[in-house]
Amino acid sequence: MSTFKVLQFNMQFGQGWDATYPDLAPIELELTISEILSHDADIVLLQEVERAQPGGVQTDPPPNYTRLQAALKDYFGYFSYPKADARELPFGIGLAIFSKTPLRDTFRCDLPSPPIEFDFFGEKRTPTDRILIGAKTVLAGRELQIFNTHLLAYFMLNSSSEKHIEQRRLVVEHLLRTNGPALLGGDFNVSKHESLTRQFAEAGYRTVQAEEITWHRRPYVLDHIFYNRHLQPVSHAVKPTMSSDHHMLVAEFKFLNPA
Repeated sequence: MSTFKVLQFNMQFGQGWDATYPDLAPIELELTISEILSHDADIVLLQEVERAQPGGVQTDPPPNYTRLQAALKDYFGYFSYPKADARELPFGIGLAIFSKTPLRDTFRCDLPSPPIEFDFFGEKRTPTDRILIGAKTVLAGRELQIFNTHLLAYFMLNSSSEKHIEQRRLVVEHLLRTNGPALLGGDFNVSKHESLTRQFAEAGYRTVQAEEITWHRRPYVLDHIFYNRHLQPVSHAVKPTMSSDHHMLVAEFKFLNPA
């Protein structure tokens, strides 16, 4: 294996894209699975795997992840819900990592959300916590640390992650603890992404791309794959899809010799 491929995708629990009525688009999980499989990635990073249930109920086993596991039969998987919370809104929830090589040292870390009040159909609400998950695998005889996250969309709350830095700070803490090859994918929900990419660059991580829009709803680059100095990107592409309100981001990497 001279290179390996990574797929980053906020799958919005299998709900397709309808520009006229985006929140009423049908859920077609089999189409989502088909698109994921078509890229034949070595590592798949998914956000919004499940749809949040009323009252914050978390179905166990998670139904969409269970279907993904069955379809991605040549992959090893790890999934985590965030902390159960009755305030959860009926949007996407839960992160997954799939890898063609075995995963070990899996973990999850809560990313607390601040008590910012916002209006949801006339009711005052506050946001629920997010998570960072991770695992290690071995590719071509080299150990790789994998991270996956989905941060709070502060811009939807008329605020900014530059004002509320805790989630980004906790992610950076994990990045700084990693000495070998590592990558971080996710939906970072940062509308003005320059501060995000600068902050992570200061921690030794670069994004494969920050120019092409990755979200249907607004012209933002929300999705990233960050990598450290032990990896070199060989190619990348934003892959438009109608199986989510996000596009897919695909990148190929190769390992560099230790510095």
